[in-house]
Order: sequence, then C-alpha cells, then structure tokens
Amino acid sequence: MSAAPKGSNDKSYYVTTPIYYVNDAPHIGHAYTTVAGDVLTRWHRQKGESTWFLTGTDEHGQKVMRTADANGVAPQAWVDKLVEEAWLPNWKALNIANDDFIRTTSERHTKRVQNFLQKLKDEGFIYAGKFEGPYCVGCEEFKLPGDLIDENGQKLCPIHSKPVETVDEDNWFFKLSDFREALLKHYKENPEACQPESARNEVISFLEGDVRDLSISRSTFNWGIPVPWDTKQVVYVWFDALLNYATAVGLGDDVSSEGGKKFAATWPADVHLVGKDILRFHAVIWPAMLMAAGLPIPGKVFAHGWLLVGGEKMSKSKLTGIAPSDITDHFGVDAFRYYFMRAIPFGSDGSFSWEDMGARYTSELANDFGNLASRLTAMIEKYCDGVIPAPANGGELAEMLKKTVDTADSAMCALDFQGGILAIMDFCKRINLYVTETEPWVLAKDEANKAKLNEVLYNTAEGIRALAVLLHPVMPEVTEKLWQSLGAQSSIGEIGEQQISKVANWGQLPAGSVVTKTEVLFPRLEEVK
Repeated sequence: MSAAPKGSNDKSYYVTTPIYYVNDAPHIGHAYTTVAGDVLTRWHRQKGESTWFLTGTDEHGQKVMRTADANGVAPQAWVDKLVEEAWLPNWKALNIANDDFIRTTSERHTKRVQNFLQKLKDEGFIYAGKFEGPYCVGCEEFKLPGDLIDENGQKLCPIHSKPVETVDEDNWFFKLSDFREALLKHYKENPEACQPESARNEVISFLEGDVRDLSISRSTFNWGIPVPWDTKQVVYVWFDALLNYATAVGLGDDVSSEGGKKFAATWPADVHLVGKDILRFHAVIWPAMLMAAGLPIPGKVFAHGWLLVGGEKMSKSKLTGIAPSDITDHFGVDAFRYYFMRAIPFGSDGSFSWEDMGARYTSELANDFGNLASRLTAMIEKYCDGVIPAPANGGELAEMLKKTVDTADSAMCALDFQGGILAIMDFCKRINLYVTETEPWVLAKDEANKAKLNEVLYNTAEGIRALAVLLHPVMPEVTEKLWQSLGAQSSIGEIGEQQISKVANWGQLPAGSVVTKTEVLFPRLEEVK
C-alpha cells in the first residue's frame, strides 16, 4: 500500500472527478466538481508539473436501464445521446481541459474490468453468496438498515427521499471485511489521505463499525458488464465504475505496452474529487479493491460539500437542478468558474444565490479586476503612446506579490480554492489602492513628473501581469484576453507557459511592449448578452 508520490518528475500529477451517472444532463453540482478538478490541474501544470486530468461517465446500472426504457430507447442509445448532446458539450463550454474522458460502456474499460475481476476471484477475494436487503436505485447502492430514514412506515433513502427496494439475489461477493484493519490503520496514520477532516472522521467511524462483505453482481437485469465466469450476472455498477480511474490509464496492460507505460507514469491517482454522498465508495470500497489486487492506493480522496438550492442538495429528480448554461448565458463562463471556486469553501456545503453571484461579479470582477485592467491600458495609451515604459522597482508591490504567490500556491495545492483566490484578489485590491494613492492622472499634468508617472504605470502593468498568470487556471479565457492586451504574448510567451514559481520575479514585462485596448473583460450585467 502506498500513496502517490509528490513532485516526482516521472509521475504525472493525476486528478480525477467522479465519473458522473448518465441519467440526465449535467447540472451545476456536476460542473462545480469538474471546474475544481480543472482549476487544480491547470495550477499544477503552471507549476511546471506533468499532469493528467480525467473525467467521464458512468453508464451502467438499473437506473439507466429504467430511464432508457421509459424513453423508449435501448440503454446504449440513451447514454450515447446524453454523452454526445449534453455532457461533452457542457465541459467544452466550461473550458474544461481534461486529458481523457472515460465511458464505462467503452471496450477499453469493459475488458480491463473483467480482467481485474477475474484476478480477484483467482486470488480468493470473491465468493458466491446471497444478498437480501434494501437497495436504492437512485444511488445504485446496497443500503444498511441504519442508513435509511423512516417516514410513515416506509423506509426511504436519505439522499433521494424515495422508498428503497428489497433485493433478494444470489450474487458474487467481494471480501471487503478483510481490508477493514488495513484501511483503518491507513487513515489514522495518514490524515491527508481523506479530506476534509469531517470526511476522514466519517470514514474512520464507519471502519470502526461492522464492515460487511460487498455484493458485486446483479442477476435481475442485464445492463452492465458480464461477470466473466458467470455471464448470467452483470458486475455491480459501483464495482464497475470505481475501476474507471485505473482502466482509463491502462490497468492490467502489459508493462511494455502503451497502456502499461501510461499506467506506470500515472498511477496512483494523486487526488480523487468526489461529492460527500459517494465518499464511502471511494474511501473504503475502492482502496480495498486496489489492496486486493496488490496495487498502490490513491494519495487523497477529497469529499466536497453539496451545492444547495432552497436548503436541499441540487437534484434533477427533485427539479432543483440548474443547468450550467442558465448561469453562463448571463454571467459568462469565466465568472461561473470564479464564483464557485471563490464563494464556497471547498469541502463545505454552499448555497447558490443569483443575488450573491451578481454582487461578486460587479464588485470583484467588474470593478476590482476588470476596471483595473481597463484603466491601465487607457492610461498607457494616453500617457505613453500605448507602449510599456521602462521597468521600475516595484517596492512594496513586489514584496506583497511574493507573499501572495506563496499563500496562493499553498492554498491551491491544499484544495483551498477560496483561500487561494482571496489571496490573489487581495493583491488586486492593493494594486488598485496603489493607483489611487499615486494618482497617475495628476502626475501626467506636469512633465517634470514623467519619470514617476512611468514608474507608476510600469508597476501597475507588472502587477496586472502577475494577476493574469495567477488567475489563469481559474479564468483562462479572460486572462488570455488580458495577456494579449498587455503585449505579453509576443514579449514573454504564452500565458499558460508562465510558471507559478516565477510569477513574483518583478520586471518581466519588457519596455516597448505594445499595449492594446481589449473588449471589456466583465461587462456590466445589463450589457451581458
């Protein structure tokens, strides 16, 4: 058992989202997780690290089969339609730079799942048995009696508030209980392996209880991966789905093959991002499966909170799901990405509010950041003929930038996106204050102040250069426009190639870079199309 190495040159920093259950189009809860994974991966990429970012879709199971039947189509046709018309377009629209997209119906996944399962059976970790008990089709989860809520004599799933079904089947079981002690030891000795602390405590509490073996097959329907030695049964959807993180990078392939080499360069995953409702699958069942196969377990499982609407978890089935486009059509994609990483502490529940997003858009993005960029380009055009003046000593700004980079880097790498963004925006506020204090418009009235004016304008431009780089993982489109406006593209290279560790080196914008006006980065809301 081992965790992912950090900072290794021959090991990619590997981040995953859950593979989302394809039963409907994505809502902003799905987008929240995916944007977080994208921001985290982009940040590490700008640290100069090799990275790999995986997302995808979970397409098997009883719920998908029933929904497809209700829509009068075959399950495969149903999931194909949703992936092609809803999931992939949404991630493209949100500027998600994933390296791979795994589907559990793909051949590469199916074959590797069957090979993995056969190996576990051959090594004695799978046995025949009988399962009788409650099952939530919405969760696709075998429930323990203590998991359920009682309402008017009915046993309900606490997540979906719907009655559970009773399953009585002859199934195949995985010896999950064999790994209870090893998992308990792992989480007690490695607190960073399951975060935040509340999630870790939940997992430890579960492991200190009665951990039962897991039914890993279903015999009453056929929409799933056939069990290789018993084709009348299909693999339990979660046992199938969890394996995606490893099958996507070549699980079980010959070490000399392309897949084998990819697995060696990528596995284990550094961070699994999950919602807290699927924590137990990822922090208990998944590492146990890997232990049984003699494979390294992930470095960290991070369970973020729920996005709430009206005090309830966002859900399509409860008609509380909001499509990402409902928000991006009004505020723009980068504002969407910024708001959800900035407004909600990652790991806590958070309520989405149109009013709060509108207020932050205006104050933080339009006024603090966007207006600063517009003022700077206008002043350089007016006072310096549109050309960056000679580099100057940044003084207090340069010193604050060093602290900002250190704080933001520590926070972002710890998945404290809010803390990282707050540090960066505090630096933005300081640049605004610097402009207010130095009054370049007053300096420009007297030619004797030309040297001081040039110093102020250079330092402002250099501060904005740093802001663009630091905010690029969060807002890639807007910062790219700003980068072009500063003339930085032609003078110091692509914004995505600027390394976090070098951001604080003051004086990178060379004299003579041509500044151009760009469109308003964050239009007033009444102007948003």
